Amino acid sequence: MKQANMRTSFLLLVSTLLSFFLLFSKSSATLSSTHGVFLKCISLHSDISTPIYTPKNANYSSVLQSTMAMLRFNTSSTPKPFLILTPLKESHVQIAVICSRKHGIQMKVRSGGHDFEGLSYVSDVPFIIVDLSNLREVDVDVKGKIAWVQSGATTGELYYEIAKKSNTLAFPAAICTTVGFGGFISGGGYGAMLRRYGTAGDNVIDARIVDVHGRILDRKSMGEGLFWAIRGGGGGSFGIVLSWKLKLVLVPPTVTVFRVDKTLAEGALSLVHKWQDIAHRLPQELIIFLSLRVHATTTGEKTITASFRSLFLGDAKKLKIVMDATFPELSHSKDFIEMSWIQSVLFLDGLPFNSSIDILGRLPQAKSNFKGKSDYVRQPISQTDLELILKRLLNDEQNTMVFMPYGGRMSEISESKTPFPHRNGTLFKILYIAAPNGEQGATSDEYINQLRRMYEFMTPYVSKSPREAYVNYRDLDLGETSKNGTASYSQAKVWGIKYFKGNFDRLVYVKTKVDPDNFFRTEQSIPSIAQ
Repeated sequence: MKQANMRTSFLLLVSTLLSFFLLFSKSSATLSSTHGVFLKCISLHSDISTPIYTPKNANYSSVLQSTMAMLRFNTSSTPKPFLILTPLKESHVQIAVICSRKHGIQMKVRSGGHDFEGLSYVSDVPFIIVDLSNLREVDVDVKGKIAWVQSGATTGELYYEIAKKSNTLAFPAAICTTVGFGGFISGGGYGAMLRRYGTAGDNVIDARIVDVHGRILDRKSMGEGLFWAIRGGGGGSFGIVLSWKLKLVLVPPTVTVFRVDKTLAEGALSLVHKWQDIAHRLPQELIIFLSLRVHATTTGEKTITASFRSLFLGDAKKLKIVMDATFPELSHSKDFIEMSWIQSVLFLDGLPFNSSIDILGRLPQAKSNFKGKSDYVRQPISQTDLELILKRLLNDEQNTMVFMPYGGRMSEISESKTPFPHRNGTLFKILYIAAPNGEQGATSDEYINQLRRMYEFMTPYVSKSPREAYVNYRDLDLGETSKNGTASYSQAKVWGIKYFKGNFDRLVYVKTKVDPDNFFRTEQSIPSIAQ
C-alpha cells in the first residue's frame, strides 16, 4: 500500500511539473509571438527606426535602470518589461499607442523615475515601457514669458534653459532638480514658490497629448475637460502628454535664502510648534519649510534636528524686517544669503550654489531606497502632542518628516480649478520617508512596516474625511488595488478621494469620455465606468 501511494504521488508530481512546463512554454510562446506582432506593427508605421530594447540587448539593463530612482524595485525578482521604447520624436509615441492598443499590450509610461511605487516601470502582468527621456526639449520665449517643455525634460533642465535667457523669469516647479517634468506636472506639482504662484499645474496654459486613438491634441482639440484633468489628475490615466506650455513667472534679480538647524537641546520643539502657526500666514513671497530627522550627536546619543530652509523673493534687508516681525527666533542676518533665483534652486536642492548652472543641464538620477507617505494638516498640533510625535520619531530612527507650508496663493485658488484639491484651510503637508538605515538595495520590509506604524500613529493629528494624500507621492497602502489597473469605481474611490477629494468623480467622468475601454491604466489610475 505504501509503495502504491508513493507511486501515485510520484506520478502526480510528474503530471504537475509537465503541466507547468507546458503552461510556461505556451506562455513564453505567446509572449514571443506578441513581441513579433508588436515589433512588426511598429516597423510598418515608423518612417525611421524607433529605439527598442529587449532583455537580449546589451543596453537593456542600463536603459531600464537609467531613471529608476527607487532601488527597492531594482531587484532580480521585480517584474521587467519585455520591451522598452525610447521615442526620438512625437510620432514614435503615437505609433507605440496605436500598436499597443491594437495588440492588447499593457503600456507603462515614464518621464523621470521619481516614482514612489514604481508604477511607471513595474507591473504584475507582461508590459512594455515607453520612456520619454529622449523627448526633453525646452523652448523659452522671454518676450512672451512662456516656455514649451517636453515631458522627458527634468525640472533642472527647465530652470537651466530659463536662467540662460533671463534672471527675472522662473517657473514654480520642484525643489528637486532631477524630477521628470511629465510625471511631476501630471500630479499638479509643487515647489518653493507655491505660496506665491500656486502649483505648477496652475501655470500650464496649453499641452500636446497623444490620446487613446494615437492622435496628437492640443488644448483646443482635446477640450477643457481633458485639459483640466491632465493638470493634476495623476499620470497614466488619460493619455501621454508630450509637452506643456507654461506661463513663466517673475522673480526679482536678488532673492534671499537661509538654513537654520536646531536640535532638541537647542529648542527645536518650541520652534516647530511656533512654525506651524506662523508659516502659512507669512507674506506670499516667503516660504519656510522644515525637515525633522534623527541622527547621532558627537557623544553617540540620538537626537532630532529641525532644519528650517527658506526662500524669500526679495533682498536680505526686506527679509530681516519680515522675520523680526513674525519669527525673530530665526531672524539672524548672518544666516541670510543673497543670490539669484537660479542659485537658490541649487541651494535648496543641496547643490553648491556657487557652481556653474551648467550642472543643471542633466544631473544624474539619484538612487535611493525608501518608502514614502503623505498627509495634510488642517488644525494646529499642540506642543504636548508634538512632543509625543518627536518622541515617536526618535524611537523610529529610520523615519524623516518634511513639512511644507501652504497658505498664500494656495488659499486663494479654488479646489476645483485643477484636480489638485489641497487648497484653502491646509496649514501644511507632511512627507514621511523611511529608509533601511541607508543600506542601498536592502530587501527587508521592516522599515516599511515601521513607516506604516508611524502613519497610523499620526491619525489623530491630520486631515479627516477624507484623510488627504498627495497623488505624486503614490501610496499603494491607501486602498485596494487590482491586477493590471482594473480597479472598480468603488475600489478606486477609496484612494481616489484621498488624492482628489471632490474632484475624483469629475476625473472619472473625463476618463470615461476619453478612454472608455481603460487602455491607459496603472495600479492606481482613474477608472472608467464604461470598462
